[in-house]
Amino acid sequence: MAVGTFKNIRVYSYWGIVLFGYDTGIAGGVVSQRYFQEEFGLRNPDGSVNTPRANDVSSNVVSVLQAGAFFGALGSAPVSSKLGRKWTLIIFTFVFSIGAILATVAKDKHHGLQLIYAGRVISGFGIGGISAVAPAYVSECSPKEVRGRITGLFQIMVAIGVMLSYFINYGIGINIPTGPNVWRIPFGFQLVPAGIMLFGLFTVKESPRWLASVGRNDEALRNLAYLRSESIDSESVVHEMAEIEAQIEEERVMRQGLGIKEIFFGKGNFIRFVIAFVIFLLRQWGGQNSVGYYAPQIFTSIGYIGPKNSLLASGIYGVVKPQSSRAKIEAVQVIATTIFVFFLVETLGRRISLIISSLGMGTLFFIIGAILKTHPVSAGHPPPTPPPASKAMAAMLYIYVCFYSMGWGPMPWIYVSDIFSTRTRHYGLAVASASQWLWNFVVSKVTPDMITDLGYKIFLMFATVNIGAMGLFSFLIPETKGRSLEEMDVIFGAISAEERAAHIAAQERALDHEKTDVRSTRSVSEKVNAIVV
Repeated sequence: MAVGTFKNIRVYSYWGIVLFGYDTGIAGGVVSQRYFQEEFGLRNPDGSVNTPRANDVSSNVVSVLQAGAFFGALGSAPVSSKLGRKWTLIIFTFVFSIGAILATVAKDKHHGLQLIYAGRVISGFGIGGISAVAPAYVSECSPKEVRGRITGLFQIMVAIGVMLSYFINYGIGINIPTGPNVWRIPFGFQLVPAGIMLFGLFTVKESPRWLASVGRNDEALRNLAYLRSESIDSESVVHEMAEIEAQIEEERVMRQGLGIKEIFFGKGNFIRFVIAFVIFLLRQWGGQNSVGYYAPQIFTSIGYIGPKNSLLASGIYGVVKPQSSRAKIEAVQVIATTIFVFFLVETLGRRISLIISSLGMGTLFFIIGAILKTHPVSAGHPPPTPPPASKAMAAMLYIYVCFYSMGWGPMPWIYVSDIFSTRTRHYGLAVASASQWLWNFVVSKVTPDMITDLGYKIFLMFATVNIGAMGLFSFLIPETKGRSLEEMDVIFGAISAEERAAHIAAQERALDHEKTDVRSTRSVSEKVNAIVV
């Protein structure tokens, strides 16, 4: 099987993840624009920023998206179970587009903010569903040899979305400083990747594992052969299909009639749901998304003051890894994630990547906190260029992003897409995505006030979470690299390896018998036709 040959399913389903990154990154920059602050009453009569009001609106614009996404993620499970992955993604992309339109048409100070809030909630509902279903869809269609790489594209697309959001905000701040286009262009741009995804999804095929789970085995076999670029008689395709059918049949026999209780508390299931929930809880409290959502404010807090410096620095952060001198920073977070996903994820494995990532991120946050403690940023007028201490802290953030990109950025999505069985995957990804958005909501709501109240201590808090909690968690979870999705039941103790091997062999014999019957029927028909002629 040519594992390097991919079909267009992964490209189109992951366009929705650009929306994930873009929508979560766009809000902080929009709210930090001076015209937006003046238009929506975030500045005092003397022109100074009304910090409590600005923090409140900033956290609301970000957090209402997370609230909508939380319910969208949970709501995706029954829809995905009933309609399949493809049509669920189509529905949630359409919902997202409605929300994007509402936020874009906001135009006056009396009702504009309400429209933006409403649009963000609806968009969030769409993003939540997409973020839960897209990784499951892609994982179910990917060969096990490269599943980590393909699923890891999730984080690459997130990084691309964040990058676009920061630089669009930067361009707006420099070139269109006044007028409703300050928020209309950033919010309206969401419709570009949404449109690509919506139209593209009509050209792709349904997940073969979902088709098998609802009894559409012939179609599942055809789709699996298509995705592997093989014939339906291929030995590798027949073996993989037998493995899929064996696992689905085991669940039907062992857990028939147990319903929702079985989904969460069936043998080997509960620990998987715990891992899915906790891994995203830790990811959110590790600091990355706080830095990402409020990058302009955070770069201001470490000395990059003024719209050009803070927006450019945060835009570079959205794309960047280490920096060069003065204002030029080479290398990109997109590139860092891409290098890891394509060259290291299947080499290092899941656990080692998470461990290295945790230790690296925590160490760098400790360094940033220490520098900010010993070299506090002046509250007065800033110098024309940021001081050396600010440059050092910015450099640590850029290096930090490298460690994030090689572990806790892409790996949680890869890991939770790995560990669930076909019957529970849509529920497992829904819980994982809901956890992501729940804690996103909480963290985004409290981050502006934490930046204001804690100062350097916020970085020490993130450092402690990274090393103390995320590092320990990484040591405890099992490795899944190179294992098929059906093998996860064996890893988590739902069934023994011997029982699974026997069931696969039985399914292979059944498939071979079906093929023999088909060939025999065709042969008889051909002979009859020959006699008639």
